[in-house]
Amino acid sequence: MILEDQRFLSEDIERLESAIADRIGEEPKHIRDRLNRDHQVSGFLTRIQDQSKRLLDIYHDAEGLREKEIQAISTGDPFEEFYKHLGEIKDFHRKYPNEPVENLERAYKRKAPAEGESATAEVDNMFTGEEAFGKFLDLTTLHEDYLNLAGVKRLSYLQYLDSFDVFIPPQCPIKRPDKTTDHYFAYVGRLAAYLEDFLRRTAPLQDLDSMFSTFDAAFDAAWQSDSVPGWSKDASASGTAAPATEGTGEGIWCPDCLKEFKNDNVYKAHLSGKKHLKAAEARKTNANPNSSSSAPNPSPVHHLKERAIAEREFRISKLASTLSSERVATRINVERKQGMTERERQMELDALFAETPSDLPAAHDSDSDSDTSEKIYNPLKLPLAWDGKPIPYWLYKLHGLGVEFSCEICGNFVYMGRRAFDKHFNEARHIYGLKCLGVTNTGLFREITGIEDALKLWEKIVRDKRVEGGKGEGVVQMEDAEGNVMPEKVYYEYVLSGIVIFVGDRLTGRIVFRNRGYCDYEVDQAAMRIPVLG
Repeated sequence: MILEDQRFLSEDIERLESAIADRIGEEPKHIRDRLNRDHQVSGFLTRIQDQSKRLLDIYHDAEGLREKEIQAISTGDPFEEFYKHLGEIKDFHRKYPNEPVENLERAYKRKAPAEGESATAEVDNMFTGEEAFGKFLDLTTLHEDYLNLAGVKRLSYLQYLDSFDVFIPPQCPIKRPDKTTDHYFAYVGRLAAYLEDFLRRTAPLQDLDSMFSTFDAAFDAAWQSDSVPGWSKDASASGTAAPATEGTGEGIWCPDCLKEFKNDNVYKAHLSGKKHLKAAEARKTNANPNSSSSAPNPSPVHHLKERAIAEREFRISKLASTLSSERVATRINVERKQGMTERERQMELDALFAETPSDLPAAHDSDSDSDTSEKIYNPLKLPLAWDGKPIPYWLYKLHGLGVEFSCEICGNFVYMGRRAFDKHFNEARHIYGLKCLGVTNTGLFREITGIEDALKLWEKIVRDKRVEGGKGEGVVQMEDAEGNVMPEKVYYEYVLSGIVIFVGDRLTGRIVFRNRGYCDYEVDQAAMRIPVLG
């Protein structure tokens, strides 16, 4: 049945390609769903590679079975071959009556949770709570292993996050002879394995094997050229002068003690100490190869162990640079959690692992967006902040967001809080409502929300303008010989009474007074300036 196996493998590969295309077309919002999709696609790609290898072996036909089967079908009696294969199939099912049949049509389709598939079970068990589905690093166990090493300074977890990939002094207090111990070798092995595994879990679709191969090639080249930081031959051979790259450069570096002193007096005082004398003697002994008390040359096993430790340190440095964004996010997350209570941490963890409706199949109706959105626990119906979560209840009460203000002009729209209510008078919704009522001067209608009140106020304003306009029309000003201006009525009264000598009609123009007060003021002022003629 070589041809049947060939057909089955070809169909399986096509089904896998279709399943990958369906999943790549989706873009999940939650990081858990995205990781689950990526891991499923990675598994499909691995299966495609395996099935393709089997299919290539069939096409190569090293034993010639496929060619024999084709020849038997094409040259022999077709009915005889048919009944022969039919008999083999019946014998197989007679021997295994309850053998399940794999349905390729439904094998790679996404199943709903009601059909018995837990879509995120694999991803949930893949990350710890501290990692938050690959957002942050979880180096707490490795931090404890680091503190248990001999000769290290006690660092906090935040300090360890900044320096776990630094292996040269003075940042790293571990000396080169102490690095060849079994405890340090196991520590750097676990650290490199964790970073590599974390990268495989968070980026399953990347070609990580080729990236790790480049790391190995770069280390081999650096080891051959004796340029691996902290593992050069000059570091273990003789050397009386202090390395130029060690220390901060602000003080005095002691090459025997591998320590930097910022004060000259402290440096001179420590030269006569037992610790310095012992370190100087040991360094001088190791630096003199002709001395009888000098240690023998390192064995090949010791050299291989140093190379293995250096390779792990080199890989840790490369992986740390690759995970630089996760490293920064981890530090920020640790600082944030230090200011939280245990209850708040537990609530955040429960919210992270809460089930989301994105696990359900997407519906093709108008409610598909609301079904795929993430559920937020908000029993008090608090407003949402910039991060999509409800604001604190004390902030809700402080701003008075529980008080409702309704505006009839805006179509009975309800504004939550005094601030939003005062702000809406200058917004387009309220101005458009006033213009629909015929109001043009909207600045006078602040704090007015009723349609009836707005119409009454606008009618009063229009009526007052008409009255004032009617009283100011038809006013004629007259001017006497001395240039005094007065209304026409007052001017003729003065002429008839003999107070003003009528020289001529000096009417210069007709001016319409816009308000009554201005006219009365001009009359009084003109009357005071009119001379009395004897």
